[in-house]
Amino acid sequence: MGRLFGTDGVRGLANGELTADMVVRLSQAAAYVLTKGRHAEELKAEGRRPRAVIARDPRVSGEFLSSAVSAGLASSGIDVWDAGVVPTPATAYLVRDGGFDFGVMVSASHNPAPDNGIKFFSFGGTKLPDEVEDRIEDAMVKQALIPIGADVGRIKRFADAEDRYVMHLLSTLDRDLTGLHVAIDCAHGAASGISPRVFRDAGATVTVIGNEPDGLNINHGYGSTHLENLQHTVVSVGADFGIAHDGDADRTLAIDHTGQVIDGDQIMAILAVSMKDEGKLASETLVATVMSNLGLRKAMATHGISLMESAVGDRYVLEDLAATGASLGGEQSGHIIFTEHSTTGDGVLTGIQLAREVIKTGKSLAELAGVMKVYPQVLINVSGVDRASLAADEVVQAARAQAEEELGDTGRVLLRPSGTEALIRVMVEAADEATAQRIAQSLASVVKDRLTTT
Repeated sequence: MGRLFGTDGVRGLANGELTADMVVRLSQAAAYVLTKGRHAEELKAEGRRPRAVIARDPRVSGEFLSSAVSAGLASSGIDVWDAGVVPTPATAYLVRDGGFDFGVMVSASHNPAPDNGIKFFSFGGTKLPDEVEDRIEDAMVKQALIPIGADVGRIKRFADAEDRYVMHLLSTLDRDLTGLHVAIDCAHGAASGISPRVFRDAGATVTVIGNEPDGLNINHGYGSTHLENLQHTVVSVGADFGIAHDGDADRTLAIDHTGQVIDGDQIMAILAVSMKDEGKLASETLVATVMSNLGLRKAMATHGISLMESAVGDRYVLEDLAATGASLGGEQSGHIIFTEHSTTGDGVLTGIQLAREVIKTGKSLAELAGVMKVYPQVLINVSGVDRASLAADEVVQAARAQAEEELGDTGRVLLRPSGTEALIRVMVEAADEATAQRIAQSLASVVKDRLTTT
């Protein structure tokens, strides 16, 4: 059996792999691991139980799964504050702001509606390291905490959760957004009410799409994985630019006024250069993942900014941010972390900070994005292969070396086992699309020939 936790929590088909019974046991195990020994004396002295925030995105299965989380936690002696439907970064913020012992977000992010997931945040609002996740998985087969009587947890509505998060976001701006017209695609997800509200409260004119969640339409044809509707909307209404969230709003991609996509790498390049100029880019370092475009690396070098590579996943970016003291990091997919303001990727925060830069400079988003050249990038997923044998296969590694020699400093090759699926990702960047396609296809063929398991 594989590891229960993937790159971002526990995820699967709701009522398939992710049943109510399993989620109750998972929550009971998390209650044990995340509260055992932590300020026990302080809690006893204060006469209170540990507290946790829970929240969810609007997919229909979140209703019964969040109830299962609450049941698991309360039956383990945890007081539960239910924030309802709010973005994942709101949950992280509320844990930190309210001094809660931990938090739980029920969401499958950008996945389709039938899927769901459970994400945990530790004290301080940070995602869990691998070893803590492993301890929770191990605890699922052990005896749960079984308090009785007055020692069981209580469940209450976190009535002002959304307002607290909105005020936090607005507090990060040092100027209003008056005069800016922004189109927002909420993916029929958790930001459907919050993101338009924040932009309007900041002074922007807002056109909104994908903001009518019905529990089944999350990410369906809208959001950061389906940008066509936003591209059309930005151009048709004459917006200055557009932003697209995913289902739980921990990421944002953008569309400039001409309808061109501005991805997470370009957003990071814009913000990193601005923060360096303002003296806010700690250590003059940006943290990005191994999947980030070669153009980002070259742009950062041009502007005297160090680029540190992390593993794929915003929690690994956060770990490297903490280790280096850097203040900005993220992923090509649009997970951007500002350590001054957040402990995880925050799509709404990213959107308003990007809008701030447009207002501050008086430049269009298209002009700002010119800070980096985007190299053609081809990604091929090779399925049904033995991921564990990738590094040791001499033929595959020789093919990689030959490709890298051909590309020189005009491109890049990355062969990476997926963290969640039985496949290997073959990524090639080159100065032109044809070269990237040719080399990627060649490498993918070698991987498939050598490592196929069937």
